[in-house]
Amino acid sequence: MQEKVIIAGFGGQGVMSMGQLLTYAGMIENKNVSWLPSYGPEMRGGTANCNVMVSDNLIGSPIITNDATTGIVMNLPSLIKFESDVIPGGKLLINSSLIDKKAERDDLDVYYVPANEIANELGNIKVANMVMLGAYLELTKAVETESVIEAFKKVFGEKKAKFIPLNREALAKGAAYINK
Repeated sequence: MQEKVIIAGFGGQGVMSMGQLLTYAGMIENKNVSWLPSYGPEMRGGTANCNVMVSDNLIGSPIITNDATTGIVMNLPSLIKFESDVIPGGKLLINSSLIDKKAERDDLDVYYVPANEIANELGNIKVANMVMLGAYLELTKAVETESVIEAFKKVFGEKKAKFIPLNREALAKGAAYINK
């Protein structure tokens, strides 16, 4: 198994957090991982994306160029920029809360997830990224959800542990959306 994921959106949408959580979860499961962040001129509000690899094999380079197995896009500029980087037959997860445009390619498995609406139903817009991550995990099984929860503790520390139940629920809601 080798997952090459591009995660992209505006700064402040939790794009880097998704990448870090996926990477740490892979480490917890003794997989080979890489995380390569890329920021626009401003962090909050500017563009942000990261390349994440989770693999059973060694990873030669952390850079994903036109061979992503999955794209997770949180805003329209990210869809426009990264749709072409996903391999034919790959997966594209689109935050349909903020993107009303449809994917242009017909050789991808495309999933429209209303991440912001689901996060609002949970009472906190900040977990839209976790909704998308839950959808991704349900589709790919790249890592276990429990590994992401363990990673949450490592990435955000004990002070943020009080948010684990909400984030667990957001992951579950994203997975459930894919299964409906």
